[in-house]
Amino acid sequence: MNATVTTLKEQWQAFREQHPKVRIRDAASQLQVSEGELVAACTGGTVKHLKNEFPALIQAMPALGKVMVLTRNEHCVIERKGVFEIVNTENKHVGTVLGKDIDLRMFFSRWKYGFAVATDDSIGFKKSLQIFDAQGTAIMKIYAVEQTNLAAWDKLVADFTASEQPAAITVAPAPPAPVYNDKDADSEAFLQGWAALQDTHDFFPLLMKHKLSRVRALELAEGKFARRTGNDCVKTLLEKASASGLEIMVFVGNPGNIEIHTGPVQKIVEIPNWINVMDEDFNLHLKTDVIAQCWIVEKPSVDGIVTSLEVFDAAGEMIAQFFGKRKPGNPELEEWRALAAAL
Repeated sequence: MNATVTTLKEQWQAFREQHPKVRIRDAASQLQVSEGELVAACTGGTVKHLKNEFPALIQAMPALGKVMVLTRNEHCVIERKGVFEIVNTENKHVGTVLGKDIDLRMFFSRWKYGFAVATDDSIGFKKSLQIFDAQGTAIMKIYAVEQTNLAAWDKLVADFTASEQPAAITVAPAPPAPVYNDKDADSEAFLQGWAALQDTHDFFPLLMKHKLSRVRALELAEGKFARRTGNDCVKTLLEKASASGLEIMVFVGNPGNIEIHTGPVQKIVEIPNWINVMDEDFNLHLKTDVIAQCWIVEKPSVDGIVTSLEVFDAAGEMIAQFFGKRKPGNPELEEWRALAAAL
């Protein structure tokens, strides 16, 4: 880096001039900082710090009308356009947004920094609200689209702008990884617990109770509730769902937010190492060369068996999950079950 380039913002601008196509997340890692630090470095004019009042911020979102919500993890990006409908932030641990388009599970304890970002082509920023965790990793971004109510957007930014506007944030080291009991788990007791499930949401507490990693849990259940499938099955699933018009659910998340698409998938585009859905209101970008394991998983519920495809990377981290479209109280679609069985 040029010795005369001093501030992080200048480093970012210089980097962008040389590599205009590199996304900010990848640029940050090449500059050896977090993405949150790069955004904060542009404070003043383009970027404003928001108050740390995230439940209230989400409560204010319906006024904006149609927006695009983006959530990503290391290997997958989900983008959904729509309106915030039913927002519930009363639970201290998890906030929810429910609606036909925008469907979120938000873990506010992970939310640390919020920014309002204005459009600035010189640094590649688009009008957005961006949330980061204590490590400076992006949790969620909400973008203005053509139909967004911009007057309501500007009012929201004015209402939530923080009094302090530092040009830097302090990032914390990553929290310690969870400790699992994968070697010594009581597999019989665990599988009995699995067989007794009444609700798919009770699966995660069951893993916690037995201190099991998700992949180890699937290994223990192989042949009973889980079976491995080929690592190319995401492409097959999306192409078959697209061809038949089958409505599916796609879950993509990180420790601070899970975003869910429910509905059809139409335009499936494969490029080297990526499978993409490129529909008008729904985009998915999933990196295929990092898929290490795929499992078809069955969980009992009061509505019958619920079947999912779970996709993992080499570290055992979940990349994405796929279900058939389903509402509580209804059994899952037979067409979905047949598609999962054929994978």
